[in-house]
Amino acid sequence: SDILHSRYRIARLANSELLFLYYKIGAKISEKVAVEKWGSKTLQKLSDDLQKEMPGLRGFSYGSLRKMRLFYESWADSLTLTQSSEEISSSITNKFEFCSSSTNELENPDAEAIWSNGDSFIDLFTQVSFTSHYEIITKTKTLRERIFYIEKAALEFWTVGTLRNHLNNKLFDQQAGLPNNFGQTLPEKYQKKALQSFKDQYLFDFLRIADENEGDEKVLENEIVRNIKKFIMSIGNDFAFLGNQYRIIVEEDEYFIDLLFFNRTLQALVAFELKTGKFKPEYAGKMNFYLSALDEFVKKPHENPSIGIILCKEKNNKTVEFAFRNLNTAMGVATYTTSRKLPEQFKNILPDENTLKNLM
Repeated sequence: SDILHSRYRIARLANSELLFLYYKIGAKISEKVAVEKWGSKTLQKLSDDLQKEMPGLRGFSYGSLRKMRLFYESWADSLTLTQSSEEISSSITNKFEFCSSSTNELENPDAEAIWSNGDSFIDLFTQVSFTSHYEIITKTKTLRERIFYIEKAALEFWTVGTLRNHLNNKLFDQQAGLPNNFGQTLPEKYQKKALQSFKDQYLFDFLRIADENEGDEKVLENEIVRNIKKFIMSIGNDFAFLGNQYRIIVEEDEYFIDLLFFNRTLQALVAFELKTGKFKPEYAGKMNFYLSALDEFVKKPHENPSIGIILCKEKNNKTVEFAFRNLNTAMGVATYTTSRKLPEQFKNILPDENTLKNLM
């Protein structure tokens, strides 16, 4: 444990120093471009000179220098880089600080920072790799959106590939898009965390379901259980799997919940019901029954009310709204897809699926 903790601290410190360095270099380049009208040829020469000065130096190509400039300019209005003398050491240490204007913006209820784990934003910021930062600043539009992805990447240890996937699938936009009744059924302080824990749509591209079994809910459930680790990574790593076909008994009758989880952030049981078709109003009544039974017989006294998520292929939000209107348990309806859709501009380039099968 000590060895691993030490290695983790060293990695974090090394990453912080790299970010400090790239930010400073980006600031200098940005200033030179503005004042001395540096162009692409100057940056290329700078990169070449660095290679001559320090043969084998990596990470300072023309493209990398451009990224450092963008990194600085994207955060210049929100972050400042200060130097302070540490008490333990006589060396001067670089530190990021939030600009007061950005702090005020984040304290505004309409642009509130999303972190709630106790770490400061700067701690999270310096845990994210430069490559991930570049992905975030080039694919987001607002400060709040950037902070959202930085927090997720830091706390959930996202790889660059995972981050890229969530950015492409617009995870930030999906957070508040989940049709739900959390506002009427959960305590106010609990509602925001619940909204952040679920998405409007999930991509389960790890599932391998034959066309003839596409509508078989049991096949879908078995595939999810067989790939439970990937499923949890898709829905969020704060979920602990308690079992499938989870049995509850009410007045000697048995009932079975498709998938049951416990969410550590929410401190609540989360039941998933799997449906391979379009959402129907009767699904809400069934889920309401399950959640009431979970709260009565399974939930611990210190835990929050159970939450239900109905996973469907399709949904009509107005139908969901009417189905939830008079229910007193917390639930939402999300859709899922098992493959990525081919972009419109590529649809006529390749033969259709049946033609490809015949060719093969």
